[in-house]
Amino acid sequence: MVTPALPTSADSFPLPAQPRLTFAAADTADARAAASRLRQQYGEVPFEDADVIIALGGDGALLKTLHRTLQTDPPRRRPVFGMNRGSIGFLLNQFDERDLITRLRAAQPVSLIPLMMRATTRDGQEFEALAINEVSLLRQTYQAAKLRIMVDGVERLPELICDGALVSTAAGSTAYNLSAHGPIIPLGSGLLALTPISAFRPRRWRGALLKHQAHILFEVLEADKRPVSAVADDDEVRDVSKVEVREDPSKPLTLLFDPNLSFEERVLAEQFAP
Repeated sequence: MVTPALPTSADSFPLPAQPRLTFAAADTADARAAASRLRQQYGEVPFEDADVIIALGGDGALLKTLHRTLQTDPPRRRPVFGMNRGSIGFLLNQFDERDLITRLRAAQPVSLIPLMMRATTRDGQEFEALAINEVSLLRQTYQAAKLRIMVDGVERLPELICDGALVSTAAGSTAYNLSAHGPIIPLGSGLLALTPISAFRPRRWRGALLKHQAHILFEVLEADKRPVSAVADDDEVRDVSKVEVREDPSKPLTLLFDPNLSFEERVLAEQFAP
């Protein structure tokens, strides 16, 4: 998820005179209907040819669209403007079919840097996956997981007995991280959240805030008896023995937000929510 480069109030994403759009809709009736109407009004080009991608749905649909952009070559990676046709829609703008091109020209960009997860399984296989929200480790059975945690090559926690642990980006800090009682991270802070999930020992450890350049290594203790899976957003690897997490600055992403309710303001408001 992530070290956002915050724009100034005057910043906007440069667009051609006639921006080419594509619409990525969630598999729901509301999102599909909205996409159909927008295509009729604004036209559509193939995903790889678009200047801006319009994501319609909830936060999950937006993340799916962002992951799709990661599969294209960097020169074809395009900004994503989300409009809420789902439930919470924390990462999305309000839905409105009117004056879409005008909104896009005024939109403020936020740059997101995903996390790279490198997981090694108990039989020695290695897997890599990118996460925009978080990388989480989760126990696979009724027995608690035992994790050893190292940060930048230094052992910080010799044994954490827990249901799991996660590393969250700023963009993902209001998602799973928040439900696990992790901190909300303001944009531009240059931080990652390392948060335990239902920690048993040490019981009072509530996690840590780390610099965004940190290299986090989880080692699974007693992995044969206490199996653990690792998940980068929705990409899961089971029976892991160790998991490395760090930012991947070679794959930046851009989200566009209406200036009247920027992503920075949403994160700030969430910290004062009742």
